[in-house]
Amino acid sequence: MPHGAQQVNDPDDAVVPFVVGRLGRLPLGEHSLSSVLQQVSAVAAEILHEEPATSVTVVDGGRAVTVAASAPLARALDEVQYRLGDGPCLAAATSGQRSELVDTRSPEVWAAFAERAAAEGCRSVLSFPLPGGDRLAAALNVYSGASAIRDEGALERFVGLADYAVVAVSNAYLYEAAVDRVGHLERALDSRAVIDQAKGILMERFKLTAEQAFQVLTRVSMESNVKVRDLAERFVVTGDLRPR
Repeated sequence: MPHGAQQVNDPDDAVVPFVVGRLGRLPLGEHSLSSVLQQVSAVAAEILHEEPATSVTVVDGGRAVTVAASAPLARALDEVQYRLGDGPCLAAATSGQRSELVDTRSPEVWAAFAERAAAEGCRSVLSFPLPGGDRLAAALNVYSGASAIRDEGALERFVGLADYAVVAVSNAYLYEAAVDRVGHLERALDSRAVIDQAKGILMERFKLTAEQAFQVLTRVSMESNVKVRDLAERFVVTGDLRPR
């Protein structure tokens, strides 16, 4: 061996920095949470030598929901855990600790879930809590199929990858949530603006107060079974308060 050269114990050891770099270069504005999960699944395959199914579980107010999944298997097995009220994804999301089911055919915990997972062809389950502190109770779930992850070296390398993957997934989730909140705010502001316009027309046309104008809109909305915003928008455009 040349002087100063480093010995690589396992060729797969070089994979982790490579795939970590790929995840770190994902631009959030160009990738949805689902596409980030697809990337995580693809790079995980380079360590596990098979492409796993991945998903993200979020627990809010005691209710668990899958906000994204790379394959139907991941979503289906998430749902099994939600119905049972127990399983690695729920444990990781709520405890903040990594949860693993090394072999679903010989489980030490979560026996009911393990039986269902094995029947679906899933041999191993790994769940990693997403960072986010008090803002986020969530987990990245990895379901591998043909063989159990018993090789300690592969597991260690995958956990190393997951330390970076959970950051990429968490950032994607928080980014989407922020964009969604902005969208809701913009729609709310748009609704308020058109309602204020309609009120102004009513006030000028019928010499009403702002409160009286709003009462007119809400009464016609209930009578015609049309949302106040839609009613106001039609009124501003057509000048007609009631459809003909």
